[in-house]
Amino acid sequence: MEYKAYLDQSLSFEERARDLVSRMTLEEKVFQTLHTAAAIERLGVKAYNWWNEALHGVARAGVATVFPQAIGLAATFDEDLLEEVADVISTEGRAKFNAQQKYGDYDIYKGLTFWSPNVNIFRDPRWGRGHETYGEDPYLTGRLGVRFINGIQGKDSKYLKAAACAKHFAVHSGPEDLRHSFNAEVSIQDLYETYLPAFKACVQEGNVEAVMGAYNRTNGEPCCGSKTLLKDILRDQWGFKGHVVSDCWAIKDFHENHKVTSTPVESVALAMNNGCDLNCGNIFGNLLLAVRDGLVDEKTLDEAVVRLITTRMKLGLFDDPEKVPFNSIGYDKVDCKEHKELNLKAARKCIVLLKNENKLLPLDKSKLKTVGVIGPNANNRKALVGNYEGTASEYITVLEGIKEYLGDDVRVYYSEGCHLFKKSIQGLGKENDRLAEVKAVCEMSDVVIACFGLDPGLEGEEGDQGNEFASGDKPNLNLPGIQEEVLKEIYNCGKPVILVLLSGSALSIPWADEHIPAIIQGWYPGAQGGRAIAQILFGEYSPEGKLPVTFYRSTEELPDFTDYSMANRTYRYMKNEALYPFGYGLSYTDFELSDVTVNTDNIIFGQKVLCTANIKNTGDMPGAETVQIYVKVKREGAPNWQLKGLKKVFLNPGESRTVTIELDNTAFGLYDNDGNLVLHEGEYEVYIGTSQPDVRSIKLTGKKPFCKIMRSDRTVILESRK
Repeated sequence: MEYKAYLDQSLSFEERARDLVSRMTLEEKVFQTLHTAAAIERLGVKAYNWWNEALHGVARAGVATVFPQAIGLAATFDEDLLEEVADVISTEGRAKFNAQQKYGDYDIYKGLTFWSPNVNIFRDPRWGRGHETYGEDPYLTGRLGVRFINGIQGKDSKYLKAAACAKHFAVHSGPEDLRHSFNAEVSIQDLYETYLPAFKACVQEGNVEAVMGAYNRTNGEPCCGSKTLLKDILRDQWGFKGHVVSDCWAIKDFHENHKVTSTPVESVALAMNNGCDLNCGNIFGNLLLAVRDGLVDEKTLDEAVVRLITTRMKLGLFDDPEKVPFNSIGYDKVDCKEHKELNLKAARKCIVLLKNENKLLPLDKSKLKTVGVIGPNANNRKALVGNYEGTASEYITVLEGIKEYLGDDVRVYYSEGCHLFKKSIQGLGKENDRLAEVKAVCEMSDVVIACFGLDPGLEGEEGDQGNEFASGDKPNLNLPGIQEEVLKEIYNCGKPVILVLLSGSALSIPWADEHIPAIIQGWYPGAQGGRAIAQILFGEYSPEGKLPVTFYRSTEELPDFTDYSMANRTYRYMKNEALYPFGYGLSYTDFELSDVTVNTDNIIFGQKVLCTANIKNTGDMPGAETVQIYVKVKREGAPNWQLKGLKKVFLNPGESRTVTIELDNTAFGLYDNDGNLVLHEGEYEVYIGTSQPDVRSIKLTGKKPFCKIMRSDRTVILESRK
């Protein structure tokens, strides 16, 4: 019997993959580079569909736990939670995969290669896909991305539980309607300082198995065929060993829209030769012609297929089923009780309390006879889940969550209030056709909970069903349609009003900030979101979320959407005062930092800086707080300050804990115009607190972060681009 090295489980996955690929014909190899990889029956290779999604739960393949959208998970500022959520996602992914394989289902969204997380930087709040990301900060995005990858890929010493994919590499954040032809022009400094760090962390710390290219060009090169991104940076500088996948049908943009090639054959050659191994789409079928015509060396194709087969082997798809520990995960794990409980916990943790004048919140159920719930998002399931979602077995809207919580003790009155973005709800109705009902509900209610904002029909990916706004992007940051008009009518009723915003991005709400006494940002809080919001509103839990994005006062202060320079963008570079700053979020309880110390006055090459603080819950409710460390380099042109350390701490009333956060030299480095990370001689400020050190955060929280002045006595290149 012939010895087949690819079946020898004592060999390394790469050795086995090389042997298997050596046995394939040219045609067989080419068809392994499509996301619909064909079966090769003579070699015992099953068909495999690479395309699967798991942004905040296993997506698009039936029932699964639907967690809060990624931007909501980011608002938890909780690295441990991200890994816990991702571990559940990959458990359900394996459970569904095992069942699908058993019944011969190899369709799209049925594999173990999850094209998540999205670690693009949410640089402009108008971008429709921003809610898929972890916000505007490179450090936070990197930390959460790494831990999400750890949860997806698992901790087995031999096999991957599932394969994660960091996307979209790189410099990708809208506009959606231009993405197939757009050239994102960016300085080398902004590239390395802002757009690349999260990807680097995912590769070097998270050991992410895959990286997906972006649709756009970056500095003239289409990302899915960019020598600079895929060869020079990803493989040569960062040492990436996994595979690269194109965004879906992105390679045909090379000749159709970017016009950098003339034919499909030239396009696939550009992609393959620069390190794109897998094609989401079917254009890589042209590799047959590209190899025949000498545009692609067959050895280059071999290397791509070896990488792809290696990933499948790491997933255990070529091994004895009983040897792969994840094959024993049963379908009973899908949407199970424990996973629903984690989902509810995640939803509670993502909610951000933006304003709470005179401690209106939490509401005391025993003091209420009637509650009004008004607004287009009060009973909107779409506003629970965001995009790239699975199917929940149960959806609890805000209205349903409040009704369930109050039971028969309190009467709940409801009005949709207005359409999400149109001027009337009924097609034949006059403008503002629910106004009388709104006023009636207000009159009958002791307190009014107003539920406004957006849903993924208004912000999302170009081409998503239902994106009726600007190809998925937002034209401005205002509440759409007549929402603010209706909110003003609710306010005029004279009853206490709580505004609950459901959206995947920052909204401009200066009027509400001035007039409405309590405001909650709920994001797209997942299938259990309404239950979580009710529990927060009525004081079962204290809010602990922090903003992963800046809430600006207006659209007017933003640079042009197509401008990819970071100047005057995000908290790191903005000049104006924010409405609600990055890192901000209130609580029902109170926390006090004391004994804050930094173990040295000097930043010394090769030595870590230890920041220590005692944090105490001085309030009368259990709660969690995030200790945040920001570093400001005292140099002209440097960012305002940058998040460089964080730690989430849960404390009971009266409880205290000592938190220690290490900063290595890179926390003090800045990238120069050549892409080198430099520790400069000079002065630095290290801020330790529970928010940014900006004037607005201090005003809103009443707390000023501790500041330590430090110094570096010499200039050192910490990382060279060469």
